[in-house]
Amino acid sequence: MSRRCDVTGAKPSFGNAVSHSHRRTRRRWNPNLQNHRYWLPSERRWVRLTLTARALKTVDRRGVEAVVADLRARGVRV
Repeated sequence: MSRRCDVTGAKPSFGNAVSHSHRRTRRRWNPNLQNHRYWLPSERRWVRLTLTARALKTVDRRGVEAVVADLRARGVRV
């Protein structure tokens, strides 16, 4: 499973962890991904999406039908 949001496309970012002695080691910041099931009334079925917490708010604001339509316009299989 890739750590990527279906709606926003957020993915891990990379950088350095800097210790007190200022030694640098590589680290990564993972997005806050949540698996969520939405009911699509037009298709009478459940759709499972992997979303960031910010994308959950976007789906609540715009509606699941509009978000799924945008995903399909981008060529994502839902």
